[in-house]
Amino acid sequence: MTLRVFIAKRIIYTMILVIFVVLLNFVIFEAMPGQSGAFYAILGQRTPDNQEAWDHTCAIYHCHDSYQQRFVSYVTNLLTFNFGYSYEYHEPVLNEIVTSGRLANTLLLVGSSTALSILLGILIGIVVSKRRGSRLDSFWVTSSLTTFSLPVFFVGIFLILIFAITLGWFPSGNNQPFEWGNPNIGPPSSLLLQVLIKLQYLFLPVVTLTSITYGGFLLLTRATMLETLSDDYVTTARAKGLSERVIMFKHAFKNASLPMVTASALAFGSILGGAIITETLFNWSGLGAWLYEAVLYKDFPVMQAMFYLIALSVIAANFVSDIIYGIVDPRIRYE
Repeated sequence: MTLRVFIAKRIIYTMILVIFVVLLNFVIFEAMPGQSGAFYAILGQRTPDNQEAWDHTCAIYHCHDSYQQRFVSYVTNLLTFNFGYSYEYHEPVLNEIVTSGRLANTLLLVGSSTALSILLGILIGIVVSKRRGSRLDSFWVTSSLTTFSLPVFFVGIFLILIFAITLGWFPSGNNQPFEWGNPNIGPPSSLLLQVLIKLQYLFLPVVTLTSITYGGFLLLTRATMLETLSDDYVTTARAKGLSERVIMFKHAFKNASLPMVTASALAFGSILGGAIITETLFNWSGLGAWLYEAVLYKDFPVMQAMFYLIALSVIAANFVSDIIYGIVDPRIRYE
């Protein structure tokens, strides 16, 4: 099977999976109890006491449509990324995702912590795999298992207590100073100063997420590297007099990298889901905290849109990892 045929088959599988997600997302939220009650309660709060405004709002939310009409409208909206209107904000869901800054905040927080976790986990995993059984190996394995098993809220509260309250080095929450939201004050004119202040607010939540996620990549890298270092071709490479750096990175890690490709792709694929506990704890205005707020408020259009986007990003991440698999290891294309 050529690479082109391999990619075509993966595209077909991906499209079938997307169709299944679309159908399942519709069925789940149509069958979910309390949706109509939440809608009419919010509709009564926001709609003036006149029939014209009521009919207009009902037309926006398709409350008088049949199941077939709602399904056709639902599929059309998802394919065009028009997710309807939020119950809570009474604004288009897509606008609330993009223009409100929530998407940018989540990409900044979860994206940077994910990249940092992957980088640290892989590099430290390669180093300790070379020194199996040493004190360095025992220290990193023990520390990674410890931080990996700790609750997120415990790590976040501990960091706030030490670095925000006791030492006062970093702010305890929010994604920017409150005065930046004041049109009379606003952010400073210096771009460098804006970046430095933003990094201060970003530091604690990034450290929280990184400290609990890097351990998984470290342990996975260590395990795959230990298995690869016992292969005959590594022994042959050492017999040829190649340097340890070349052996570890060019030969051993290249053949041990396939599990890390899957883990990294899934980690990046789940970025749009945000970090619900971390964003709520640090009052970080991102998609995770917004999704938590939507669940409390029973904002079903927001939940439906978020679940669809999360599923779509995970499917896309799996597709990318399959393609990388076929490129890195051509034997996979023939299985």
